[in-house]
Amino acid sequence: MANIRLIRRRIRTIQSTAKITKAMEMIATSKMRRAQETVLSGRPYAEKIRQVLADLALQTEIAIHPLLERREVNRVEVIHITADRGLCGGLNTNMNRTTASFILEQAAPTVLITVGRKGRDFMLRYGREVRAQFTGISDRPVLLDTLPISRIVIDDYTNRTVDMVYLAYSQFITTMTQRPVLQQLLPVEPAAVDRKYGVEYIYEPSRKVVLAELLPRFVEMQVYHALLESIASEQSARMVT
Repeated sequence: MANIRLIRRRIRTIQSTAKITKAMEMIATSKMRRAQETVLSGRPYAEKIRQVLADLALQTEIAIHPLLERREVNRVEVIHITADRGLCGGLNTNMNRTTASFILEQAAPTVLITVGRKGRDFMLRYGREVRAQFTGISDRPVLLDTLPISRIVIDDYTNRTVDMVYLAYSQFITTMTQRPVLQQLLPVEPAAVDRKYGVEYIYEPSRKVVLAELLPRFVEMQVYHALLESIASEQSARMVT
């Protein structure tokens, strides 16, 4: 009888563990879908801002703005985004290797702003200069969460502390596929304007004022969207690992 009770107890334990595992899988699936939907819905908005910027930057009389200015590169800054935790396949390793290789290719010294523990720990372990570090950001971030990051790079660029800024993040492609990306953030590179549709924008109070307001917002949105891409990639990689 004792053996039967022991077997029944073990069966209940296994069933309880299975229920907990199932609940965790459902939560992970929900997080993954939410992250994917968020990043996909944000892409058209980010692209539209770039198109408007391109239209504004075509006006040569207003094209000179501190965030558009090109200059000799004496110092590079990289916002390096990884996860806080592991167990997401090769996502963090691939991102760390991509950024590390990029740093080695630069003729100018490179300083890092790390977002996520895995990237921070990797870069510090290999003696890289970390200008600032951010960890513990929610997996449901809002723009406000990334504003401190954006403000650092905007200030560094306008104060000429750095001459080029890049975003390094994992781009979400599909649930099975994520890709390490290194994207120039500053100076801002407006998209090419496609004039075949004959779209003309009217700006109030003026093109110059709108450009001055839009450029910092564009940088903020790019940083925020890169974090969303990374979170969607992380949650997807975690589900298939």
